[in-house]
Amino acid sequence: MKLSREEVVHIATLCRLGLSEEELERFQEQLSNILENFDILQQVDTSDVPPTAYPIPLENVVREDEVAPSSPQSDILANAPRQEEGYFRVRAVLE
Repeated sequence: MKLSREEVVHIATLCRLGLSEEELERFQEQLSNILENFDILQQVDTSDVPPTAYPIPLENVVREDEVAPSSPQSDILANAPRQEEGYFRVRAVLE
């Protein structure tokens, strides 16, 4: 499908692009090539292909949860600039 210069100007206007004459010619050729590729893809017989959202099955790749001992609270709070009653003390974000 060959795009006309007017169609490319219209597309550029919709995209709010200011294109020079050279850019208009280049985009006319490039957009026409893209549309021709879609025309070729439209000819592929997909009647035996079931609709799917993903071409391959999805799998979770996370490890199983394992119970493990935690670090002591004193070690975690050791580098805190401020702490209060065993918690991090931070400045109020909202008044």
